[in-house]
Order: sequence, then C-alpha cells, then structure tokens
Amino acid sequence: MKEQLLDTWHISNRMLMKLLAAVDADGLKGVPVGMKGRAVGEIFAHIHNVRLMWLEVSAPKLLDGVTKVPMKTKADKEAITKDALWTALEQSNTAMTELFADGVDKGKIKECKPHVMGCFGYFIAHEWYHIGEICMTLTQAGHKLPDETLYGVWEWGKR
Repeated sequence: MKEQLLDTWHISNRMLMKLLAAVDADGLKGVPVGMKGRAVGEIFAHIHNVRLMWLEVSAPKLLDGVTKVPMKTKADKEAITKDALWTALEQSNTAMTELFADGVDKGKIKECKPHVMGCFGYFIAHEWYHIGEICMTLTQAGHKLPDETLYGVWEWGKR
C-alpha cells in the first residue's frame, strides 16, 4: 500500500510539473480577461506554499532548506518565475513524499484528519482543483495550452 500511495503522489506531481513546463513566462502572469484573481504563477506558488503550511504543522523537520514562495506584495508576485516555481515544487514534493512515507509507517500524520489516506486524498484534491483552475485561467487569459498537455495530464497510466 505504501508503495502505491507514494507512486500515486509522484504521478500527480509529475503531471503538475508537466503543466508548469508547458506554461511560458507570459502565461505565468495570466489572469482571466476582465477578472480579478490570482495569476497562474501565483496559483503554482500557492500549491507549494500550502504544502509547506501543512509540513510546518505536521513535520517541521522536513522544512529544512525549503522556503515559501513570497506572495505578500505586488513585487513578490511579479518576481515569480518558472525556474523558482520548478525548484520550490521539487523541494516541497520531496518533503511531502517523506511526510506520506512516515505517515504510512506510523499510521498517522500529525494534525491530519481523519487518517493518512484521508489526508492524502485532501492533498490530491486540493492540488487538482488548482490544476483545473490553472488550465481554465490560461484559456481565459488567451494562453491556450497544447492538447498534448491538456489531455496528457490525465494519462496517468503512461507516466
């Protein structure tokens, strides 16, 4: 079961990274025309930062060397780059993998309810909500992704 859970997490993260790889610099700044909300880069940063929020509560030792993507000011948000997001998401992925592996071994993850699988489901659901939001935002902002990416993120059996 542990191997399958970790494999599922890695597949999901690879799909997130596949999506990030397909977004150009202009797309990262994209927001739906005439709408307020987070730019695409900010949504990727939010995914990373939520991972860190949970790690801070559940396993702070796993945060060593991993930092949040700043998003407090307009300058912070404008400074978000694909390279910075790539590095941040890889680091938080590694820490989350350790969190889940340890959680399965111990039968619980501190502060995560109702149990390890429920917590895992929460993380997958949260990230995939935002993956859909990223795809929609890019389309509405005029940065349509290639079909290979839009459909490819759902081809988990091939990844």
